[in-house]
Amino acid sequence: MAWSLGGVELASIIALKEQNASTSTPSFGGDLALLRKHTEIILLHDLQGEAEVAVAPAWQGRVMTSTAQGEAGRSLGWLNRKHIAAEKLVPHINLFGGEERFWLGPEGGQFSIFHAKDGGFGWNNWQVPPPLDSLPFQTVEHSNDRVTFRASFSLTNYSGTAFEVEVKRQVALLSPQIAWNHLKISPLKHVSLVAYESTNTLTNAGNTPWRKETGLLSIWIAGMHPSSPSAVFIAPIKEGPSSSLGVEVTSDYFATPGSDRLKVTPTAVYFRVDAAFQSKIGISPLRSLGKFGSYDPIHHCLTVVQFTQPRGAIDYVKSKWQIQKDPYSGDAINGYNDGPSAPGAETFGPFYEMESSSPAAALAPGESINHTHRTIHVIGPERELDEIAHTALGVSLNNISRE
Repeated sequence: MAWSLGGVELASIIALKEQNASTSTPSFGGDLALLRKHTEIILLHDLQGEAEVAVAPAWQGRVMTSTAQGEAGRSLGWLNRKHIAAEKLVPHINLFGGEERFWLGPEGGQFSIFHAKDGGFGWNNWQVPPPLDSLPFQTVEHSNDRVTFRASFSLTNYSGTAFEVEVKRQVALLSPQIAWNHLKISPLKHVSLVAYESTNTLTNAGNTPWRKETGLLSIWIAGMHPSSPSAVFIAPIKEGPSSSLGVEVTSDYFATPGSDRLKVTPTAVYFRVDAAFQSKIGISPLRSLGKFGSYDPIHHCLTVVQFTQPRGAIDYVKSKWQIQKDPYSGDAINGYNDGPSAPGAETFGPFYEMESSSPAAALAPGESINHTHRTIHVIGPERELDEIAHTALGVSLNNISRE
């Protein structure tokens, strides 16, 4: 059964394109070897299975890639192999890649930490702060299945507010039993699985309270995943009227995706992530259920992401590149599809991103906020992945792929 978005059938991609996508996929072992040539990698591994996670201390303790099937298995994170091999820093952003990284918001608006004061919101005035881009996190401790990092740094937002920041980040590989428990389903025989979570703590290390009037920060976890012609980002949403819950999805960050790329139902949002059209969507905290995912039918890979969303919290930073009337009406979930911003334009990827955010952090000196982001990749026959999708996301894969 195929899923049709506005008459465009995702499963109707020509067979040659599917074949090329599957045969060009790098292995985890190959990506691990590349990474180790250019940076330190801490490898988290399951002594009983084939789940492995590669973490890079020099790049803010980010998860670069993972595997559910050992070193010969598919590399599940997107890497910018050319930039990694060049070992040269560049302006604006050092796009190393990686399937789960620590950032802070907001990206845009009068409280942006990515735009310098009085410089406007164009690309020339956009810069990822070095502590989130090119400076390392300190490794505090690590074992076979977890690693802990710390970092301290200063930031200044677009309005001139200064922040003294401390960050603690732990990345832990989860056992299969714990992962299946989080999926709320019994283990399935023909499915391979890798699951990990990051627990991130943001602390006000200064002497001044962080106040809404002068700008707040939030924990922002984002991950780059390899695109595929038929890949779809899936966000189950809370059903209800817009009068009380607001819009189901925000889709005008970049070019607005058409009906062939974005489908909204009362209970879920489906977003095509083929790295062929630059676009981004957001789900508000009133609509978010604290979980989302993606499905790649070519590689038979379902990804489920779960994150902490405090009950009743509605102040989330807004990241549109403009002065904002309500800077705390932002998203809890974001999905980004890479691609050209105009015909023939250069692209970053190809990749797509899956992102979660904490509420805005109005912290007194010494206070902290925590945010956990859990990633579970499952690979196997579509029938079994569909059973997982029903339970973990409340959706059917039959709606977005063919048998």
